Amino acid sequence: MLSAPALACGGAALAQQNPAAPKQKGPLVWLDLDQAELDAAYTQSVYAPNIAQVQARYTTNSEIVRATLGAPRQFAYGPSPAEKLVLFPTKAQNAPINIMVHGGAWRTGSAAQYSFAAETFVRAGAHFVVLDFASVDETQGDLTKMVDQVRRAVAWVYRNAESFGGDPSRLYLCGHSSGSHLAGVVLVTDWSSYELPNDIVKGALLCSGMYDMKPVRLSVRSSYVKFDDASEDALSAQRHLDRFTTPVVLLYGDKETPEFQRQSRDFHAALTRAGKPSELIVGRNYNHFELVETLANPYGIAGRAVLAQMGL
Repeated sequence: MLSAPALACGGAALAQQNPAAPKQKGPLVWLDLDQAELDAAYTQSVYAPNIAQVQARYTTNSEIVRATLGAPRQFAYGPSPAEKLVLFPTKAQNAPINIMVHGGAWRTGSAAQYSFAAETFVRAGAHFVVLDFASVDETQGDLTKMVDQVRRAVAWVYRNAESFGGDPSRLYLCGHSSGSHLAGVVLVTDWSSYELPNDIVKGALLCSGMYDMKPVRLSVRSSYVKFDDASEDALSAQRHLDRFTTPVVLLYGDKETPEFQRQSRDFHAALTRAGKPSELIVGRNYNHFELVETLANPYGIAGRAVLAQMGL
């Protein structure tokens, strides 16, 4: 496992070598980035030319896991067709549970594609749940509806944990990319409005996410996400540090975009200043899509971190 202090500076310097930088820099839009650079910093394919190959591995490795562990159990956590989850059960009873919130720029991805990490958890003695939810295109650009679905899914798992041998007092959350954004917002939920304790999530691993939406709103992503001042604030986990009760492990790769690196560093710094438990881990020579694959290896950067967090 690589620690942030040893890598953050070098990783940031590497990332600032923007492969999509224009020949002539335009007016600054966010920090030291002009519009073209900011748009590139929120367009993963610019910094990860192997995106199609890696995402194809998600699919094929998920198929291998299902063939190895058997087909997962499927449940509906809500009334709409998108509100489904899959459960890969472990053999142990009263076992901890990890819930995965998949990425895909809020537009793509599925539980089936992100099942590749299940064996790591099941073999370690934990249930592994992967969520499905609507895409932002299906919600007409409204991310708050997606957050609501993920919140209700987490509440469903907590309430139904004992029915499948899970321990509701050991519920953990894991997210990647836009799924880390959604998971981060879920962590500031007032669970009392769901008639649940506010500490239902005992730990979270957030890989390569976004935690303040101002630069996202200024970027090309606003072409398909509807923002206003209220939603920008509500969807920015970093602005609601007082609501955090959950220890957080943040990961990013030093081959990610400069903004995705900065988002994790700044969120970690903000949590630390607020006295909230937070750890930052940087993966050397991993891009945005490769880093989450290490969840599938108990000795990988993400796999080792999440199992340590869960005490497994």
